[in-house]
Amino acid sequence: MIWNFARKIILTAILVPLGAAGARKLSDTIERRRGASRGTRFLRQGADTLQNTFGRKKRSRFGFR
Repeated sequence: MIWNFARKIILTAILVPLGAAGARKLSDTIERRRGASRGTRFLRQGADTLQNTFGRKKRSRFGFR
């Protein structure tokens, strides 16, 4: 029981942010080679959503939130 809980914590704490970083890096690489497209935009938005959900929160520009 506790191992299942630990596995969930490890997945959300380590693997999800790494996946988000990988998706963002892939999006940057594809945009550099071929230019911006719908697919690269979705990759970047998905990475941002994952990072906001599981990772560190992005700071707003003026610090109101």
